[in-house]
Amino acid sequence: MKQLIDSLKSGNWRALLACFLYFDTGFTVWVMLGPLAPFIGKDLTMTPAAQGFLVAVPVLSAAILRVTLGNLFQSQDGKRLALMGIGLSAIPAFLLLLPFAPTYTMMLVLGVFLGIGGASFAVALPMAGSNYPPKVQGLVLGLAAAGNIGAVLDGFMFPGLAQHFGWQHATAAALPLLALTAVAVFFWASDLSVKSGKSAGAFGGFAITLVGLVGLVLLVHAGLLGPGKTGLLLLPPLGAALAIAVLPQRYRAVLAERDTWVIMLVYSITFGGFVGMSSYVSTLVTSLYGMSKVDAGLMMSGLAFTGAIVRPVGGLIADRVTGVRALLVLLSAISLLDFSFAAVMPPLAGGIVLLLGLYLSFGLGNGATFQLVPHRWKGRTGLMTGIIGAAGGIGGFYLPVIMGIAKESTGSYQMGFATFGLISAAALVLVVVLRHQWLGWAVVEPGVGGGDDGALEGAVHAE
Repeated sequence: MKQLIDSLKSGNWRALLACFLYFDTGFTVWVMLGPLAPFIGKDLTMTPAAQGFLVAVPVLSAAILRVTLGNLFQSQDGKRLALMGIGLSAIPAFLLLLPFAPTYTMMLVLGVFLGIGGASFAVALPMAGSNYPPKVQGLVLGLAAAGNIGAVLDGFMFPGLAQHFGWQHATAAALPLLALTAVAVFFWASDLSVKSGKSAGAFGGFAITLVGLVGLVLLVHAGLLGPGKTGLLLLPPLGAALAIAVLPQRYRAVLAERDTWVIMLVYSITFGGFVGMSSYVSTLVTSLYGMSKVDAGLMMSGLAFTGAIVRPVGGLIADRVTGVRALLVLLSAISLLDFSFAAVMPPLAGGIVLLLGLYLSFGLGNGATFQLVPHRWKGRTGLMTGIIGAAGGIGGFYLPVIMGIAKESTGSYQMGFATFGLISAAALVLVVVLRHQWLGWAVVEPGVGGGDDGALEGAVHAE
């Protein structure tokens, strides 16, 4: 405990708290459609695949917008960007308070704006890290990213409110949370990171990506990107291509690095698993076990709380043993748990145990993954947080979509769990192959500290 307190005192804890709240409320807004999906489904008739698409759109939106928001962070003050993001992510809740019946198409568009809350990741993490020395980055980034505990609020708040006041009015519960966060960010947030980018075109790139995502989602819904489920599967790469196209050339260069793609794959499994399952688990357990909508929301909250609360622990463990060694264990666990679920399709008690194991592995894996980023990409953490975070969001998009497709096509979720088990096993093989090289830059020598960018120079071979 003393070590934890000393670590927090080594930087600006108020700025860290503001970043945590920013990501926490952003996450709450981001995945609110997950626990509300069973209620929305009663008003808007949807197939399992359509329901999976609805809850996946905010996840994908956040993934893609993280890239251009991360680019903005390279040239703009993080506090200003946080306040902008809070305002934009409040738009859906305001509109749903108006006296009209929303359509499925409108909900898809609002889902894109909900994703702005999840894109807060690209600002909250590097802004928090800029207030602390390199030797505690795993812990600090884990604490800031523990804002994904916002999913807990979703499960507790929205199903009960929807049952009493209707799902449209239930979304308004996010507004006071966003307002309080805006106050905390305004007074406490501090961005001490070095800005290496140029502001010209960065805001335009963000706007183009936002509008382009709305267009792509509507094209998929209209069936214009391919028949059947083709459009659903094509949407993430098309959205990613849109975001990458507006990045400056010097930033696109990181996509030529092998380590970038491997870390992206790993995060698409750990964070993608967390947010994708948080978006879909209410639908999963109501369909698989006949659980009530309110109980499903409470179960989602418990699982999300578990995954969120252990994320800082994952960062702290990674600070001690390196994220490389931690990921070897955690990717093995995720793959084994996915395959176990697919093999036995357990009853309720067994399903809860396996889901709990997955959430623990997701949360610890999230903290371990981002412990590596400031060491490997020194001076480019804002950009890399956006790009790697985008991969996590894309993984989170595919999970509910593939689960919905598996259920609709086969009548079971077995193929969905087996698919993600195979992907996790592939990521594990890559980390095993690269582990010796990664340990060369992942290990921070004892005594390395300080808050300036040069502190890692002697211990981290990032460039």
